[in-house]
Amino acid sequence: MGEMLLDAERSGSRRPIASADIHRVYYALVMAVACVFAQPAVAAPPTPVEEPGIELLQKVQSAARKLDYSGVYTYQQGATMVSSRIVHVVDGTGERERIEILDGAPREYVRHNETTQCLIPDRKLVVLERRRGDRFPALLLGAGETIPSHYAISTFPDVHRIAGRECTVIELTPKDDHRYGYRLCADTRTNLLLKVQTLDPANAIVDQVTFTNLQVGDKVAPEDLVSRWNIRDWKVVEADLVPVDLSAAGWRIPFPPGFRIMSQVSRPMQSQREVSQLLISDGLAAISIFIEAFKAPRDQPLSRGAMHKGAMNVFRTRIGDYWLTALGEVPAATLQSIAEHTEYVPLAEH
Repeated sequence: MGEMLLDAERSGSRRPIASADIHRVYYALVMAVACVFAQPAVAAPPTPVEEPGIELLQKVQSAARKLDYSGVYTYQQGATMVSSRIVHVVDGTGERERIEILDGAPREYVRHNETTQCLIPDRKLVVLERRRGDRFPALLLGAGETIPSHYAISTFPDVHRIAGRECTVIELTPKDDHRYGYRLCADTRTNLLLKVQTLDPANAIVDQVTFTNLQVGDKVAPEDLVSRWNIRDWKVVEADLVPVDLSAAGWRIPFPPGFRIMSQVSRPMQSQREVSQLLISDGLAAISIFIEAFKAPRDQPLSRGAMHKGAMNVFRTRIGDYWLTALGEVPAATLQSIAEHTEYVPLAEH
């Protein structure tokens, strides 16, 4: 659910963090996950689950993957609003998708099945990743079969309209304080997700993503999948991801109820450091946990503490000779609990 990781800054809670620190940790993490724009997750195809609420959510997920659609959607967080144009086409070669950020620095995401190119025109750079990372209007991370254990799923009879299309409201209310709630509006004809709002414990809207115009089916022009940028002479960088087992390496990281491992990898940062990333999800929310070595004395360490922007929170702490940073669209207390209860027990040398 983490829409628009880019172009945001973090403000402190608990212990304030200096503005320079905010930008350094934030942009370092964003580049580390290779231009993540929405859900930073490898999402498996939905597996049918015999549960009415999940069946509906899976139809929403399936529509995002199987339909042809194009349009403009906006991400809104307080006074900040960013628009993106999306084109999604399914043809004989599989799924093809192009997302163009319309505000701020130019940026595009061009995906063909599992391969995504992140185009950064001002640096003439293409960041390539060969794993699936679903973005709005996709919804689920995995099959979502455990979602009813941690969210109450409700639908409402009143018909709403988004971008000129009728839609059904679905609410997911968390059963504990480890996660946010969500209000969705799904197209009544196609099940395509038209709007998603993230809700805090007081049911206030923290952020939202919504289509402002939308075309579905044969009205979509496949030629719009072609980028307007000529990237022939651009530098291409492919994320070098190496599988790791943090538990076997001595890390004891507590997960909130319902969260499970999606991936564990080691990946290089821009600073030439290797950083381990653990990605966990409850089927809707995702949390990334980054672990990097603290290399004193030449390090200029970032402050310990919390940062947040809307639904996105970050909590950072030092554990022995390592920095641990937890990031995700969950309440700050959830990330703080993970960070402060994590232990590192180095393996005994033989």
